[in-house]
Amino acid sequence: MSTEPSPSSPSPSPSLTERRKAATQLDIAHAAAELFATRGPDATTAEEIAQRAGIALRTFYRYFRSKQDAVGPLLTDGADRWRGLLENTVPGTPLGPALRAAAEQALAVPDAQAAEALLRTRGLLRAAGNDPALRAVWYRVNQESEERLVPVIASLMGTRVGPAEGDADGPADEGAGRLEVRLVAAAATDAVRIAMETWADTEAGAEGPGSPSDLAARCLERLLGGLDRV
Repeated sequence: MSTEPSPSSPSPSPSLTERRKAATQLDIAHAAAELFATRGPDATTAEEIAQRAGIALRTFYRYFRSKQDAVGPLLTDGADRWRGLLENTVPGTPLGPALRAAAEQALAVPDAQAAEALLRTRGLLRAAGNDPALRAVWYRVNQESEERLVPVIASLMGTRVGPAEGDADGPADEGAGRLEVRLVAAAATDAVRIAMETWADTEAGAEGPGSPSDLAARCLERLLGGLDRV
């Protein structure tokens, strides 16, 4: 494993237009989640979601292709927070504890608004059990989260992510490093996904024993405990 971190450049701050677009998308996502959780996806129309969000139907379709797609920003929000916390991890922190601490913090509920958002996610995951299109959005969000996590994990591990293993253009150790980083990113993403799905099947609260934060930390500890030595 190389000790040289992969080079990275700071991401440009989003423009005012981009921030407004993201805020509108999240408002639509919350509206969709509320309706899906109370009525179910089958009984909810895109027009009703648009009305709940206070926008025109044509605006809804400017952002989303289908009513199920509309919940993507809400599901992505937690993954983005987790990745952001990992990016700000103190250099030298062992990877296992870094992943667990970031997951616990990302899934914490410091206020009523955060708790409400988490409970909406539970309603979505329950609704997804009977709606293949909604379930596909959940899996897509997790896949995208895993891919975005790869460079963050590489930086934390001090590994330069080179070409795919077996490529003739890169040294064998870079290929091996890329394999290890991708395995960690996949395992960590799935650990949090399983924690969320497990919680959604229970009546546990948004905090305390059995909460998403508690379950995610336990899943990561069991799965990635050996990374404390990395």
